[in-house]
Amino acid sequence: MMPYSEDHIALAAEYALGTLDADERAQVETMMSVDKDFAAIVDAWQDKLSVLNQMVGSVEPRAEVWDKIKEAVGHSEPQAPLVLPQAPPVVVPEVKEPAEVVDTSNVIRLTAQARRWRNVASFTTAIAAALVAMIAVGVYQPDLLPDGVRPKPRVQVVEVRTPAVSATPSAQYVAVLQKDGGSPAFILTVDGATKNFTVRKVGAAPEPGKSFELWLISDKLQRPRSLGVIGGGDFTARPVLSSYDNDTINTATYAVTVEQAGGSPDGNPHSAPVFTGKLIEAVPPAAPSPAR
Repeated sequence: MMPYSEDHIALAAEYALGTLDADERAQVETMMSVDKDFAAIVDAWQDKLSVLNQMVGSVEPRAEVWDKIKEAVGHSEPQAPLVLPQAPPVVVPEVKEPAEVVDTSNVIRLTAQARRWRNVASFTTAIAAALVAMIAVGVYQPDLLPDGVRPKPRVQVVEVRTPAVSATPSAQYVAVLQKDGGSPAFILTVDGATKNFTVRKVGAAPEPGKSFELWLISDKLQRPRSLGVIGGGDFTARPVLSSYDNDTINTATYAVTVEQAGGSPDGNPHSAPVFTGKLIEAVPPAAPSPAR
């Protein structure tokens, strides 16, 4: 492609905008007919500016507008007969010495070039503003855009992972905490997999200003270990057995003492156990399903 001056590019842009006069349009069309590269430049400008046409719909002028146009050009009433003016007398001009001719072609050329680039800059700014408006509309209200320029909806696939659930039920252990073989006061349930325990109050009567506290007593430990105060509700659940091994948990004796309100202050029992019991296996672990 041959190099083109800024004047040629500005002419192509103004031709696409439709702001040239008749002589300039004829000049551009002549250049397009003999120069395919220049015609390609004009086509490129027309493609860039065509987005403005998509945003502007056709508007039919009102009837009074047509009446005003007819009145302005003198067609609202019958035209008067054409009268030719009388020719003025012929005056022989006085012959003077030719004045020095000043070459103003450069001034005219620079003025036209400045006008063209000013028009191109104005319309380019308008295009940029229109594109920004289209992008904003496409993001917030895409339904207002024509079908040809409306962005396609994006489908985003989100993967949601749920925590794995053990397919094999764990063993469950139960201890009935009672006094001298009497009626149950508490029922202790321990999950074999998580080592979480739940204490259910059955027949123990609370004492005013006192608290029931649960203890783990084992030959493997030097002293009883507190498992916490049993709450005032029907169920108390805690995960504190996780620090002990399975053998210690399964063979230990579980005891309940009556302590001051809020439990033992120093981690040692301050009264003899009132209710005791040992764990027994209530639900065995399920056997793994055979491989298929």
